[in-house]
Amino acid sequence: MSILASVRSIAWKESRPWLLLSPALAIITFFLVIPACFIVVYSFWLRTAIGTEEIGFYLDNWKLIFGDPFYRDVLVNTFGVAFITTIVCAIAGYVPAHFVAFSHTRHKDFLLLLLIVPFWISYIIRTMSWMSVLGSEGIVNTLLLYIGVIDDPLHLLYSRFAVVLGLVQYLLPFMILNIYVSLNAIDKDMIDAAKSLGCNWRQAFKEVTFPLSLPGLGAGCLLCFVLASGNYITPLILGGPDDLMFANLVYATIVKQLNFPMGAALSVVLLILLGVLVTVYTRYLGVDQLAKSFR
Repeated sequence: MSILASVRSIAWKESRPWLLLSPALAIITFFLVIPACFIVVYSFWLRTAIGTEEIGFYLDNWKLIFGDPFYRDVLVNTFGVAFITTIVCAIAGYVPAHFVAFSHTRHKDFLLLLLIVPFWISYIIRTMSWMSVLGSEGIVNTLLLYIGVIDDPLHLLYSRFAVVLGLVQYLLPFMILNIYVSLNAIDKDMIDAAKSLGCNWRQAFKEVTFPLSLPGLGAGCLLCFVLASGNYITPLILGGPDDLMFANLVYATIVKQLNFPMGAALSVVLLILLGVLVTVYTRYLGVDQLAKSFR
């Protein structure tokens, strides 16, 4: 009986984590894994000339995606915009995150609250507000015309600049919060120890603060890049004809052309590429590897 009881105890200890995780795993499976499987299967169907879907295993959608340079150019443009947005967010987000993390003010919680305030406003409203700022009769052009810097309004709206600006406004709080978490977790005694050993504040930042903040910076960059690559609202509102992004292509294929199999194939392509990017980053370019380069 003692052996049987021991076996049952071991089996219970091994199965207990899975039992505790089962509700979350069930939700993920039902709302994420199963729909993704349906999309993959749907991508091999074929839309006929009369507008119906022909069930089967056809590679026509995939051949068109990998054979037509148009889709490749849209994908390159998407990743280019996402990369620029990520770099701008990293540069612009590190300073405020560092300020909040190392601030000695009693109102640190209030500063963090200010970072969350933009999420209280609809993302679409925040994006459309740039039309009143960057338009030909917007605040920027009106001010520049008033002070005599320009003679004609600048074409700021419906451009890549406007798309990047709108994405930065959307993603910057994510970057700041990720960097702040890493900076706030740094033991301040380590920085004081570096200064006591002769380092000035720049050397202490280079040798201690920045390497230890790389996990948050890397997570923020990865999150911003993925979210920017899959965004379609900002390019739809602020972008022009030359600023088509891959998510907009998926939207137009499904909603306007009603070509659901082709839209599913495009969605799977973007999902696979971003998944490969995350996997490669985690495996080969993780924060541990980045931290070693500063040692």
